[in-house]
Amino acid sequence: MKKFYAEMIGTFAMIFCGCGAMTINEITNGSITHVGVAATWGLIVMAMIYAFGETSGAHFNPAVTLGFALAKKFSWNKVPKYILAQATGGILAACMLWFLFPESQFLGETTPAVGFPPYKAAILEALLTFFLMVVILKVSSGSKEIGTMAAIAVGGVILLEAMFAGPMTKASMNPIRSIAPALFTGNFEHLWLYIVAPILGASLGVLSCKFGK
Repeated sequence: MKKFYAEMIGTFAMIFCGCGAMTINEITNGSITHVGVAATWGLIVMAMIYAFGETSGAHFNPAVTLGFALAKKFSWNKVPKYILAQATGGILAACMLWFLFPESQFLGETTPAVGFPPYKAAILEALLTFFLMVVILKVSSGSKEIGTMAAIAVGGVILLEAMFAGPMTKASMNPIRSIAPALFTGNFEHLWLYIVAPILGASLGVLSCKFGK
């Protein structure tokens, strides 16, 4: 039970802080800035890995959980429970942001940049998740990350990818991170790519690591 609670709280914190930074940046006309938003995502992930890595493995992402299972580093029978915990935490976080900032139109939702075709956004999201999954697998042991190494490496790659790809796709890399705000904004137009692409990217990351052994 502790593992699922850890996944719920960790996912809540990640989405509340990350999407919260985007929401506050929106309603204050850019006071946090793009760099600040990217840093927030990286730092909250780093903090949550420190907090819960030894308890649950600090997945906080269905694509990562599926990737671990595909890599045979995580039991398939735990996958539904982990995803349910992540979904619960993510939706509660989006609900809290919706309550706190009703003037926000986006709540940190993920959509492709204007003029950037959805299929290109899907490719970019898949590549981002591919790199993320490779890094996670290389600094993990079983389903549990290796403390300091994982926190810095995973938080760092998320900050990096949010920094350069955020303006084009919002750099989701996480189906729940995209689904949660969409439930409150009602914008489901491009949600499919933010579900399919991260799962595909994570799966390819696992296959890449297997071939690279």
